[in-house]
Amino acid sequence: MSIIEMTRELGKALQSDPVYMQFAAAKIANEKDDTLTEQISEFHKTKMALDVEMCKEDKDTEAIKTLNDKLTSLYSSVTENPNMVAFEAAQAQMDELLQRIHFILTSAANGEDPMTCPDTPPACSGSCATCGGCG
Repeated sequence: MSIIEMTRELGKALQSDPVYMQFAAAKIANEKDDTLTEQISEFHKTKMALDVEMCKEDKDTEAIKTLNDKLTSLYSSVTENPNMVAFEAAQAQMDELLQRIHFILTSAANGEDPMTCPDTPPACSGSCATCGGCG
């Protein structure tokens, strides 16, 4: 089996992992939430309108304030939506799993034993000079 075929098998295994399944279900729930979809669409439209107003030479400060207030309200509505909250939590878990997979693969590519290397990078000390790498 080639490395690409093994990677495809890894992808297949990933899609059967509970973390992935929770992420996929949360994504579908977001897509089916008409209220959330409308709020996200309205948020983007309002953001574009605010950007246009901000770029005008003769800015209308009242319009900017109104658009900014609407944007803030929409942002709160979107981020407080239970489906979005569940999605963001699932996405964070998925991102963590992908980072762990990436770190193992990177460690193996750097010559470490993939069976015994850690699956998470060491905590960042803030100094790149003494770091073993972020992965």
